[in-house]
Amino acid sequence: MNAKHVFEDLFVLELANNHWGRLERGLKIITDFSRIVRFNNVRAAIKLQFRDVDAFIHKDHRNNQDVRYIKKTMDTRLSRKDYGVLVDAIRKSGCIPMATPFDEKSVEQCVEQDIGIIKIASSDINDWVLIEKIAAARRPVIVSTGGSSLKNIDDLVKFFANRNIPLAINHCVSLYPSEDHELELNQIDFLKVRYPNNVIGFSTHEYHDWHTSVTIAYAKGARTFERHIDIEADGIEVSKYCSLPHQIDEWFKAHRKAVAMCGAPGTQKRIPPKREIQYLDSLVRGVYAKKNLLAGHALTEADVYLAIPLLKGQISCRELMRGEVLLRDVAADQPILIDDIDSPYAENPELKALIYGRGI
Repeated sequence: MNAKHVFEDLFVLELANNHWGRLERGLKIITDFSRIVRFNNVRAAIKLQFRDVDAFIHKDHRNNQDVRYIKKTMDTRLSRKDYGVLVDAIRKSGCIPMATPFDEKSVEQCVEQDIGIIKIASSDINDWVLIEKIAAARRPVIVSTGGSSLKNIDDLVKFFANRNIPLAINHCVSLYPSEDHELELNQIDFLKVRYPNNVIGFSTHEYHDWHTSVTIAYAKGARTFERHIDIEADGIEVSKYCSLPHQIDEWFKAHRKAVAMCGAPGTQKRIPPKREIQYLDSLVRGVYAKKNLLAGHALTEADVYLAIPLLKGQISCRELMRGEVLLRDVAADQPILIDDIDSPYAENPELKALIYGRGI
């Protein structure tokens, strides 16, 4: 499986627990955001979070209201059947179903519900019991690297490479929300150099704008992008790090602008557009005779001068080689045309056509 085909230009919309344990709310989020996906003609996954809650939280602590993670997990639990409804809705919406499993039974749920891509959360980057189970599912994997050590990432990359499982690596700062000065976008450069065989992405939690970071991240080489999503409904406060539908619309458009501005891949020379070539051709100096020159004369530097404008069919400073033999007389201050000289250029139809197609 080609990792680039899986991850390149993939947007991951992290629904997380923002359904708040309510199926209808989850379906509304999927509907609202899949519409933005379609309007922008992008490739997107909508990601859920799976937990086998009864096993994930110790039975003696399930009613602990003081630990936010426990309380939110209990408050937002959904049945496996309801998750199946959400997965079907994601698929029917034209998006890719994706999930972060936080325990081994949830990996089995990913397989049962045919989740297309599995996410490893930053908190689980060295949970090898879970990682082994995820690898056994044989699905493409994205990992976020928030708070990780270099050894954590090296080990994970080697592990999935040895099993020939596509792995994308997201630069991530696990601060919710993140301030602009905390984004550390230069880490994308580091990850690209260290892991050239993996697609590098950017999972972001900043909240001041939905334009700048994705533009910079794309320019640095990130090719998959992730944000948390939510809607304003049911009187539930939207977390700062979550994006509303209109903000995701801005995010997609900022990415499109970044792609247009960056142009060709940094691994190859760009092909200049015709309009640019024509503009530069208008600045090129043409070759003019300094004096009356007779047919059979071999041109020297003393015989010519360079000046604008360049005329159609005229040789320019780019073609002047000196020593060319004139095939006809050329009067002083007249242009020397490609047909006036005995030159290899005149033997090449494509080059001759190019010379007659440029200038004024």
